[in-house]
Amino acid sequence: MQTHMPIGYKMVDGKIQIDKEKSKTVKKIFTEYLKGKSLLSIAKNLKESRVANANNKTNWTHGAVGKILENTKYMGDEFYPPLITKEKYQRVQAKRKHKEKQVGKTHQLNSTRNKNIFASKVFCGECGEPYRKYIEHSGKAWEKVRWKCKKYIYQNRVKCTNVFYFEAELKTVALNAINILIARPKLLNHWPPKEIIKPNKELTEVEKRIREIKENGEFSSQELARLIFKRAELVYNSSKINDYEVRTQTIKEMLTEKLTGFDEKIFSVIVSKIVIYKDGRVETQFINGLKVSDTLEYKRKEDHNGCSKKESGSHTATDEV
Repeated sequence: MQTHMPIGYKMVDGKIQIDKEKSKTVKKIFTEYLKGKSLLSIAKNLKESRVANANNKTNWTHGAVGKILENTKYMGDEFYPPLITKEKYQRVQAKRKHKEKQVGKTHQLNSTRNKNIFASKVFCGECGEPYRKYIEHSGKAWEKVRWKCKKYIYQNRVKCTNVFYFEAELKTVALNAINILIARPKLLNHWPPKEIIKPNKELTEVEKRIREIKENGEFSSQELARLIFKRAELVYNSSKINDYEVRTQTIKEMLTEKLTGFDEKIFSVIVSKIVIYKDGRVETQFINGLKVSDTLEYKRKEDHNGCSKKESGSHTATDEV
């Protein structure tokens, strides 16, 4: 649930509309960035010009400008009217990626982006904890690097006996799931059922009071104005913004042809997590909520510590939307 509306929009009678004045700031940021200005330069100019941000303050930073440039809401979706064309948004993203490569951001040793590609994306389906990378016999000829549940060893005792995975196996799982979407593109055309918003008691009371004031003809009442604003705020805060269409489009644009090998960039963009189960099932979830299940038969035949007895197996896949 999103609690802060992006700059450039406002709430009117419970609906999100374009804020004509603040939308100029958003458009200016996109335009100036494409003209070659840096995030720092844009932020400095906005601060010096005392332009108000989403919080009606003028303390602009390069990070705040960057977040505006990467916000997909500005292309428009089910709730937000478009402020920026899709073509302009994509040009900005392409330029940002190019600049990152130029300054070597993707190769900084201590950068959080340089963490292992599976960090924070692999989870245990038995206890819900994340998987961690463990190195056994480090520096020796028989060194092993495997991914295990965080609670495999907890307080010096084995707590979770879910299976272990070599990194190559995780890459195979991800590659299989991605190739399933490429081979069966119709899976991306399924629309999930809209979430039913639970009744909000406070909203019900506000609407009731608004009706009472109107029925009494008190249209100039300050209370009415306050309640209308309050209703808009409650409606906005109780609405779950659906990014499904935008996220699905992102997946489609990333997947053009069958992959012959694991692609870190594609994986990091379109896969949200991988869930591992003790019976050999592995569930890959994409950023739009689509789930693809893979059953690795050989994982059912492993020894007590989760080490697989062979390096390959038969894969059967199902999909779940």
